[in-house]
Amino acid sequence: MTQPVIAEGLSTWSPGGGLVPAGEPGGRLLVADSWLVRDGRVRGLERHRERFLRACGECGGPPLRRLLEFWQDMTAALPRTGEWFPRVELAPGSLELRLLLRHAPPLGTAVRVWAAGQSDPRTVPRRKGPDLETLARVRKRAVGEGAEEAVLVAPTGVVLEAATASVLWWEDDTLCLPSPQLPVLPGVTVALVQERARRTGIRIAHRERTVAELDGREVWLVNALHGIRPVTDWAGGELKAAPAVRAPEWRKWLDEIMEPLPEI
Repeated sequence: MTQPVIAEGLSTWSPGGGLVPAGEPGGRLLVADSWLVRDGRVRGLERHRERFLRACGECGGPPLRRLLEFWQDMTAALPRTGEWFPRVELAPGSLELRLLLRHAPPLGTAVRVWAAGQSDPRTVPRRKGPDLETLARVRKRAVGEGAEEAVLVAPTGVVLEAATASVLWWEDDTLCLPSPQLPVLPGVTVALVQERARRTGIRIAHRERTVAELDGREVWLVNALHGIRPVTDWAGGELKAAPAVRAPEWRKWLDEIMEPLPEI
């Protein structure tokens, strides 16, 4: 039987019982994953599923069969109209599987970033979920400095990622990103971008750069919600943002690869 579309807010899931409304969201999560749904279309949903399943397995979550049942019910319940930003969750304690259904916030086409690199405060940087509240506080500090985002850096000062996005930049005709050996989240959207770069013959390089070394370059923040947002201003510093000459074409491509949610 198809899971009925649910109301906005938090729902908990049980085998056979499906999704039912729950209380207010809150508390530290073991795992979380989220993506944009626009009129029933999404990009990279299978990749989000694989990342969520893998993360749940890494922290001793429910068995795979139960995770797949949850995913099926969750997918069937997602609205097919409007713009949404759903989040799937694995909560600690009882290892409860949940869906937080949220309207998508206004989507950005550019971003202003705090020029001061922030020491990475995460405890589990390669798994989305445990550090969401910590990262929200980092982003709040950036807003207080007149920016929308902050860049996390390693103890050496090397750029890792932003509070809610991967960081990419261009050096001449080379698309650059931090090394996967660094403590960075395996981003779904940045993986899609890299695949397109390889298909179209664009050189990709993993390079270690400080925030100051991004001065004068075309820099992108990339995530599942906004897609690609070029950095058009650096707040609180002397850094200059390069014109976003490449971003419009890549943003258009990301919109074009959105696919309908599966019919279950």
